[in-house]
Amino acid sequence: MYWIQTACTNICERMGRSQELSEFKRGTVIGCHLCNKSIRDISLLLNIPQLTISGIITKWKQLGTTATRPQSGRPHKITEWGQRMLKHTVCRSRQLSAESIAKDLQTSCGLQISTTAVCRELHGMGFHGRTAASKPYITKCNAKHQMQWCKA
Repeated sequence: MYWIQTACTNICERMGRSQELSEFKRGTVIGCHLCNKSIRDISLLLNIPQLTISGIITKWKQLGTTATRPQSGRPHKITEWGQRMLKHTVCRSRQLSAESIAKDLQTSCGLQISTTAVCRELHGMGFHGRTAASKPYITKCNAKHQMQWCKA
């Protein structure tokens, strides 16, 4: 039993407010519970709040697992097909702005999508807006002057 205490005190640090416990820590909580340790003892041993420990044990008793389940959230506006169309549009002409891409998708596919949603999806795909570096146009006269300067 001593080896569990030393291993847990070395591995487990104080968790943050919105941080999720690792699978190992949740398994350690269940292991301690199966060794007939109280919630208070487990809390002191692992330095985890008692409410968190009781929640893990309750979840394990009800569901038989401590794995986190998928959480709800708003579904993406663009489907996989829409993402492929968006990528195709961007690869075809990289000079388009997000606003013109949104209008293009609206007319061609009938997708009602905002420019911010287009930007978010493009960032997720790895496309980022960059401004091209301005390079001066070199005329024949300028090239001639540059050559004269180099030779001098």
